[in-house]
Amino acid sequence: MAHRTRIKICGLTREPDVDDAVASGADAIGLVLYTKSPRHVDAARAGVLARRLPPFVSPVLLFVNATPAEIDAGLQAVPNALLQFHGDETPGQCAAPGRPYLRAARMAPGVDLLDLASRHPGAAGLLLDAHVEGYGGGGKAFDWSLVPANVPCPVVLSGGLSPASVIDGVLRVRPWAVDVSSGVESAKGIKDAALMRRFCEAVREADGR
Repeated sequence: MAHRTRIKICGLTREPDVDDAVASGADAIGLVLYTKSPRHVDAARAGVLARRLPPFVSPVLLFVNATPAEIDAGLQAVPNALLQFHGDETPGQCAAPGRPYLRAARMAPGVDLLDLASRHPGAAGLLLDAHVEGYGGGGKAFDWSLVPANVPCPVVLSGGLSPASVIDGVLRVRPWAVDVSSGVESAKGIKDAALMRRFCEAVREADGR
């Protein structure tokens, strides 16, 4: 059976966007609990949005150098969340909440994904994003040739993906999942239903190839 690439749509802030992401075929939505992000929501708001999700669509809480209290507040609001660490967290800090988590890797020449995976044996996967100033990929793509074929855990391809580029990304990297944010927006934090639908359709087209 051909692999079905999972789809995460990140940075949702509005109820209609959550509904449209689900209708488009997203497997997960990302909620950004990082105050410096234009897509930031607080823990209570994340809980409101996550409660709209039907079974088998997963909420993901994104943190950047958060305190244990901030992570706990997020999990109190969204108890079934997968965690995503996008800052300078150590393996111990990522593992401390006792929850499944994704470790983001800011891709640049010299980044050793095999070493990163070995230092995070408990990670559910590695999320690969562009290396830009600050945290997050800034809507930029990275050089996909930096991804080795033998990463020993699921890889989530992120960084500047869009309906136009995701087919090539899936075919070249063969990731477990893809993650999109700015590539399906009309403005920061405001998702476009048609772009989300086209993105998911493009992923399915890539799988079909």
